[in-house]
Amino acid sequence: MAGERRQEAVPLGRAPEGQADALQPNRLHASQPAEQVDIGPRKGTRRFESAQAEAGAAAGALETRESLERHWVQGAELSVPARWIKRAFDFVGALLIIVLTTPLWVAIALMIKADSPGPVFFRQRRVGRNGRHFAMLKFRTMVDGADSRKPGLLHMNQAGDGLFKIYDDPRVTGVGRWLRSTWMDELPQVMQVVTGKMSLVGPRPLVPDEDAQIEGDARGRLAVRPGLTGPWQAGGAKPIPIDEMADLDCRYIERWSLWLDMKLVVKTAWNVLLRRGA
Repeated sequence: MAGERRQEAVPLGRAPEGQADALQPNRLHASQPAEQVDIGPRKGTRRFESAQAEAGAAAGALETRESLERHWVQGAELSVPARWIKRAFDFVGALLIIVLTTPLWVAIALMIKADSPGPVFFRQRRVGRNGRHFAMLKFRTMVDGADSRKPGLLHMNQAGDGLFKIYDDPRVTGVGRWLRSTWMDELPQVMQVVTGKMSLVGPRPLVPDEDAQIEGDARGRLAVRPGLTGPWQAGGAKPIPIDEMADLDCRYIERWSLWLDMKLVVKTAWNVLLRRGA
């Protein structure tokens, strides 16, 4: 709206079915998405630079980077009113999407079963809010057991540093290619938006091995529910390094507003129509 998509690797890239979502995760765009949605500069960065300036040459008075990183993580949480507003937007929006797309779900399920043996849905362990793991749902787009073939395909990785994605993944089925090109493989996640495991908009959930590469203040991206789409997907989902994706996520949280979520949803819908970034 960003694993199984081409080695799904935010965010705002995709990993293979069973591995990284390349932030569908992974779908990421560096500076462009931030400019398009007017997320603005990251306040946490300004705090760090300000602390350095105030400390000057007095090394003993200079706060450590670690303490500033902890401060950023603690300050990334949305206010209680903001969380309620965002949750209401998610719940109503997800229910509307389910009602409008129910016939499409049935058609996709039949196509998947007719195209290749295996289940209709693909479940992959992802890291959600506050670091809790959950099973993220997708329509299956790869051959059954695709995850076991990943080690032999690492040399084909085309994603940014820290992520995994192959644009012409040999494990993707015929129907799977169409689902990925239209982003329809992500549709089952609206059910997880309804249940509260995910949000319509937020940082794309990463697989554990990708999440483990994110350290310090960037872990503030886990302060909110992971999103069906986010800054990275709305910006075109171009491959970028994982640290840039995490920075986009943190800026999104700090600058959150209902209007920003609406703009990201519209931009993502436009990308889906143009098949951009899939």
